[in-house]
Amino acid sequence: MQVSHANNVKIYNLSAGKALPEWLTDRQKRKLQHKDDDVRRRLELIQDFEMPCVSNCVKVSPDEQFICASGTYKPRFRCYSVHELCLKFEHGLDSNVVNFQFLSEDYSKVCFLQDDRFVEFHSQFGRLFRMRLPKYGRDLAYYPPSCDMYFVGVSPEINRINLEKGRFMKPLVSTATEINCCEFNPVNYLFGCGTKLGHLDCWDPRSRGNVGTLDIATSNFVQDFKQVMLFSIVICLLF
Repeated sequence: MQVSHANNVKIYNLSAGKALPEWLTDRQKRKLQHKDDDVRRRLELIQDFEMPCVSNCVKVSPDEQFICASGTYKPRFRCYSVHELCLKFEHGLDSNVVNFQFLSEDYSKVCFLQDDRFVEFHSQFGRLFRMRLPKYGRDLAYYPPSCDMYFVGVSPEINRINLEKGRFMKPLVSTATEINCCEFNPVNYLFGCGTKLGHLDCWDPRSRGNVGTLDIATSNFVQDFKQVMLFSIVICLLF
């Protein structure tokens, strides 16, 4: 693929540009990129980077070497290699995925939150374990220090599953009727939840208590609160 600039507008030509021979080693490709400007500016596309119908969740692995996506129809999970620029594998699932979370640096351990109230834990070879949530879930987050998975959904309870013990822990109870999304702050692991009424509830996973609530809604109903800047504001207010 060749990239050109016209009036400060980038134009991507998918059928133009130089193609490198497949028999070249990585070292020879790097040397050629230093010598040839056209090769250095060349962009490569991931092959088969698509879903048959709809893709509802796309994430990059923590090591930034793989791009994983879940989609329908039929429910499936695909993993793409950034280094090889191709589809690495595809798994078929029993139900549609609401969201998923990486439990390792690569794709080897993944947790799926499905729309039939089931949670599935997958390893490299496929499904490892499956369990059912008390209520329908909408989002999930992982707390590495204690190996806890947090699930929020159509109830005020924040369900917790300890992966080391393999059982449910005592849930956290919010004042909201429903919770739409959740996320951990990567710096201090403050747990934030976006509620249906437009409130941002923050919890300390060490004391399992609510440390603050921020009303950020301009109306009685707001759909999405999962923004990193909100957590920065809360940290400044609390600390």
